Amino acid sequence: MDKLKKVLSGQDGSADDRNVLQAVNEASTLNWGTRVKGFAICFVLGVLCSVLGTCLLWIPGAGLAVFAVMYTAGNIASLASTMFLMGPLNQLKRMCEKTRALATAIMLTCLVLTLCAAFWWKIKGLALLFCILQFLAFAWYGLSYIPFARDAVTKLFSACLN
Repeated sequence: MDKLKKVLSGQDGSADDRNVLQAVNEASTLNWGTRVKGFAICFVLGVLCSVLGTCLLWIPGAGLAVFAVMYTAGNIASLASTMFLMGPLNQLKRMCEKTRALATAIMLTCLVLTLCAAFWWKIKGLALLFCILQFLAFAWYGLSYIPFARDAVTKLFSACLN
């Protein structure tokens, strides 16, 4: 368990030079129990917001706007939940790593475009498309943390298409 704590908090034994941001991050860390509770609460709230938003999609008139806000807020809360485990600085660094940068960029862009399509452009089909892309990018981003998961998914889909 201690090894898992060290890896998730970015203290995996590498002797990198510490800068000011890392020193501040380490000085303001929460204890492990509080981190796990924060993760669980934030993740559950994210899932509930996404599910509730999907249920409210069918409200006449304002359903699309409510759905877009709730679904996007749910994805943001789910993404923020992992910051409790890793710390904000480590999470931001990992989001920008080479293997995750494209998925992160697509996910964040689709978060914004979902809200734009629902509120400014008022195009329901486009908002739903951006929500689907948001989901797929978030799933691809999440799979990057599981060793060989992306390769397995790619092989599964290529086998289904052949």
